[in-house]
Amino acid sequence: MKFNTIGIITKPQAEAARKTLQALFDFLKNNHCNIILDEQIPDTFNCCGFKKESRSELGKKCDLVIVVGGDGTILNAVRSLAHASVPLLGINVGRLGFLADISPDELEASLHEILNGSYHEEQRLLLEMQVTRDGKVIFEADAFNDVVVHIRDIARMMEFETKINNEFVNHQRADGIVVATPTGSTAYALSSGGPLLHATLEAITLVPVSPHTLSSRPLVVNADSEIDILVCSTKEGIAQVSCDGQLSYDVHVGDHIKIKRKQDKITLLHPKSHNYFEILRAKLHWSEHS
Repeated sequence: MKFNTIGIITKPQAEAARKTLQALFDFLKNNHCNIILDEQIPDTFNCCGFKKESRSELGKKCDLVIVVGGDGTILNAVRSLAHASVPLLGINVGRLGFLADISPDELEASLHEILNGSYHEEQRLLLEMQVTRDGKVIFEADAFNDVVVHIRDIARMMEFETKINNEFVNHQRADGIVVATPTGSTAYALSSGGPLLHATLEAITLVPVSPHTLSSRPLVVNADSEIDILVCSTKEGIAQVSCDGQLSYDVHVGDHIKIKRKQDKITLLHPKSHNYFEILRAKLHWSEHS
């Protein structure tokens, strides 16, 4: 794939990204790339006077979108570009990320390889979620990592019922439940005791959060499964559904949270040297000697 027009996204308040952005601008200009910035990038970062466009226009006009930031910035970018077929590349300016895996020190070498066609491409699945009340859709959103149903402001249990493909699975009392993609299996789902899924698997995992019974265990299902979570009781708290920890909506007893895979996939690009297990070892401190 030839990358002629390249979009750039970063957090509007990301002062720490300024130096990396300037190095990126210089490199792309020297390689005669057409550059379009996300309209949310402040003018103070746009010292070269590049054209700015909305996320939807970036998706239409760009051959590649480079996200400068951490994994949270990529999660935000993925949801806004989910309907576009443009691939994404992450340059990390924070701690080592699972998604933003190119460090500023490797920027020029990695981008030189990628612009010359030497890269590793991954297709990742997303989730789409709807909240229905009295048979009507009242909220919907996408998630790249996970959809979480939980009590909003206080550590209280809730009761919920889970169905998969219209078949009853169980009725649980827990602090909540995490429905995660393989990408999200290394996030909240992992800290709740869920399994690690390789990022390219076609699967969805359901992980109860602090369940009332020890027999409640994570469940991994086919990615084509349709999941329905019914809110049965919230006691004194207010229940909430969250997508990627960035979009939230309050739900009531009797609401259904319906989750299924999104037909659109997202394409992530990595340098040829990308090694998923190496990132796992670094992030999870595997193989370290005491």
